[in-house]
Amino acid sequence: MVVKNSEMVKDYSKMKSLRLDLLVEFDDQTTVDLEMQLRQTKDNMMNRFPYYSARLHGSQDMEGKSYSQLKETIVMIFFNVSIFANDNICNTFRYKCDGDLPFVKEEKEDRMKLRTIEMPKVDLNKPLEDMNEQEKMIYYFLNCHKGMDDSKIKVMIEKDEVIQMLEKRVETISDDRWKKIIEDFQKLHENEERIELQLELEEAQRQMKEARKDKEEARKEKEEAHKEKEEAHKEKEEARKAILEADKKVEQMVRKMHESGLSLEQISAYCSLNVNEIQMLIKS
Repeated sequence: MVVKNSEMVKDYSKMKSLRLDLLVEFDDQTTVDLEMQLRQTKDNMMNRFPYYSARLHGSQDMEGKSYSQLKETIVMIFFNVSIFANDNICNTFRYKCDGDLPFVKEEKEDRMKLRTIEMPKVDLNKPLEDMNEQEKMIYYFLNCHKGMDDSKIKVMIEKDEVIQMLEKRVETISDDRWKKIIEDFQKLHENEERIELQLELEEAQRQMKEARKDKEEARKEKEEAHKEKEEAHKEKEEARKAILEADKKVEQMVRKMHESGLSLEQISAYCSLNVNEIQMLIKS
């Protein structure tokens, strides 16, 4: 097993800069990106990890080679939060058609995987003899730093061949290298927290901006409604005045025609008023 440089090289300037948590290559050249997701973030992790997988798979040196020489790449995410609504501690995602039709005929040809491990689903208090292999590995992963001081870790180291192999692998990594790995991991997650805070701040600013915009639009709509109400009132008042003015002119016309000696019937025919209405105008 070789610990590799976890910083992904950008092929062109607009690619997103990536730094994986821990990138290792095994003896069969399978490359595994080990990601630790300590908490739910707003950085859309269900889009982020497939992006990691695509970048990792596409980073292989394939110049002058056949695609049959592509090596397996796995993005393995250790979640410290529960993600999926099932009882599976480990879930493996591959290219599949709707209805579970596999994209490739044989599993060995399926060289691009995304594997999730939900650690909260493991009962750490369960007796070691009742744990399955997945549970043992996760327990070891979470508690191996305790070494022989942990009774379960002690039994694993003494009796479990896989754990013994891991312990030997770990021993081959120098203290300085481990220190560098841990420092890089801490820096990465400190940076992740800063990114999350930045995203939260940007989201808050965006919401505030939208709220201000909505408030301004509501104010404008209120002003428009008030203006329309005032204009309607003004139009109504102008119409009332116009009616009064028209009535006044009709009254003056009726009086003049009556004074000129026209009969009530003649005035009625000319003004489209009945005789009673004309008499009331003359008497007013």
